[in-house]
Amino acid sequence: MLTGKQRAFLRSLAQKEDTILYVGKAGITDPVIAQAKEALAARELIKGKVQENNMFTAREAQEALCEACGAEGVQVIGKVFVLYKKRPDGARIELPKG
Repeated sequence: MLTGKQRAFLRSLAQKEDTILYVGKAGITDPVIAQAKEALAARELIKGKVQENNMFTAREAQEALCEACGAEGVQVIGKVFVLYKKRPDGARIELPKG
């Protein structure tokens, strides 16, 4: 579980990140989950976006992906969401102490 200080730190890092995960009209499909897992394993912090023609809100998409990937939700603004998952083999992002 992330503390408020850690979330704030991750939000500041996410501002510089490009959106790499898109949830389209098909919703949260197996390929979207696989892409999210791959990206989290490589980057630890990813930014996603829910497309206009989707039945999910950004918060619902974030919660579903967090559950499917074992990630933590960092932030939701409009249609954009941010996910974080620490790498088991050594973190690239050093979080501040809680």
